[in-house]
Amino acid sequence: MIHIRQLHKSYHTESLSLHVLKGINLDIEAGEYVSVTGASGSGKSTLLNILGILDSYDQGDYHLNGSLIKNLSEKEAAVYRNEMIGFVFQSFNLINFKNALENVALPLYYKKVSRKKRNIIAMEHLDKMGLRDWSKHLPSELSGGQKQRVAIARAMIANPKVILADEPTGALDSTTTLEVMDVLTNLNREGITTIIVTHEQSVSDATNRIIHLKDGMIEYETRKNNGVHATIQPVNF
Repeated sequence: MIHIRQLHKSYHTESLSLHVLKGINLDIEAGEYVSVTGASGSGKSTLLNILGILDSYDQGDYHLNGSLIKNLSEKEAAVYRNEMIGFVFQSFNLINFKNALENVALPLYYKKVSRKKRNIIAMEHLDKMGLRDWSKHLPSELSGGQKQRVAIARAMIANPKVILADEPTGALDSTTTLEVMDVLTNLNREGITTIIVTHEQSVSDATNRIIHLKDGMIEYETRKNNGVHATIQPVNF
């Protein structure tokens, strides 16, 4: 599903050059449940933004579902994002003046789906999240956990192949974190490739594979076997 070789990314200003990713090699197969961890500045969010085709890279190759993602126009990038990827963010990124149903239905608006049909589909996704009775409520009337479940429903409505979640529990308390992780875990069990950037050990422990970044490189990874994570050193290609 995701194949990366020797990925490099730097950011430049007039006075500073910051080498953020330093030769990442990574394979994530369809249906995997992966978390990416590391200290602030390790490159987690930069890697996720590249995976989500929200940012470009300088060197290397990134293949998504067999297609090389490189030097794309904004229109081409948008097509891949719309067809392949669902995003979940720490800050929810809901539109404040639209209710839960309208927020969930929004991706289908951009796909030219009729209002009636997109509202029916959006309600099905809200129902799956246990939020049918909250469909007419604005984000300001929802709890943090409800907002994140609305955001997950919105991410799923276009049937993506991959869910990318950037600190999805960062704004939630411990109880609500467990509820949101149950939702993401169940989606993964349905076959959705799920990648979560997190600094919370309880979140990474819920996934089947943990990739630990340090200074822009994969320091090590762990894989779950019989419920226990075993450390694996990175492979250089």
